[in-house]
Amino acid sequence: MRSMTPDQRRAQAKRAAEARWGGGEVLKATHGSPDHPLKIGDAEIDCYVLEDDTRVITQRSMIRAIGLTRGGARGEAERVGAELPRFATQGWINSHIDKELGLALSSPIPFKPPGVGMAYGYPATILADICDAILKARDAGDTGPRQAGIVKQADILVRGFARVGIVALVDEATGYQRDRAKDALAKILEAFIAKELQAWVQTFPADFYEQMFRLRGLEFPRASVQRPRYFGLLTNDIVYKRLAPGVLTELKRITPRRDDGRPSAKYFQSLTSNIGYPKLKEHLGAVVALMRISRTWEGFLSLLDQHYPRYGDTILLPMDYDQQRDDGKGL
Repeated sequence: MRSMTPDQRRAQAKRAAEARWGGGEVLKATHGSPDHPLKIGDAEIDCYVLEDDTRVITQRSMIRAIGLTRGGARGEAERVGAELPRFATQGWINSHIDKELGLALSSPIPFKPPGVGMAYGYPATILADICDAILKARDAGDTGPRQAGIVKQADILVRGFARVGIVALVDEATGYQRDRAKDALAKILEAFIAKELQAWVQTFPADFYEQMFRLRGLEFPRASVQRPRYFGLLTNDIVYKRLAPGVLTELKRITPRRDDGRPSAKYFQSLTSNIGYPKLKEHLGAVVALMRISRTWEGFLSLLDQHYPRYGDTILLPMDYDQQRDDGKGL
């Protein structure tokens, strides 16, 4: 399968589909609607149940679920499902895709969703199989920084499926599945995924750091996420000390530390999702706005002190940030 050209894989996929559907007969979806997708993180997954009870996820939704990025239109090759087979042939994962999964990925299932037109999908369980292959590649040391996002997504999905699975089994054994809300399991999965992904969401916008670099007289490195270490001290002052009384002190207390004493997690990951995190996002928006209209770091701090003063005056600890000693050129 991996040695085939794209044209050969498409031909085999076509033959497999014809064999599956009895010479071209395509099953209809009896359940499912694009208006009611399964939500996994930020992705909306279109899923259906076919006449033969096969649960399918559309190929585009499958791609979104595992966090793959898609290029421009690729014509017929894209329509019949070349994207996932192409992904499976990448060097870091192809040795972890077994023959059965490889064949399934090259043979998307054609079906008729409600309304008009034709759609292509994969058995829903393939999503878990792909995630397993990704995690096997990680455990074997075959992944690198470029695959970090995909690996994290796969890990979260697998654990999310396990949680929902045990809940579904309990509901079936107790008979509660007849009484629960139709979207109860989907909501459990969505809540778990949202919580797990919060640590990976870009909370501080790129504009925040770009403006900070500008006001500090530094060149903004667009190709790198590396920032001067003292930017953490500046962030504590202009953000966390101004959110609410005692917030920074408490975040420092509860955030785990590495052996070198530095935090092992971002402070915002410990904020409450209903009050603290929304307040942080609101404050960051205001801070960026003040940065944009400021010409100098000193001018920005003056505006910030007027509109968002720090809560209380505390004794500065060693390595803490002192505005009066900051000349705007470094610390």
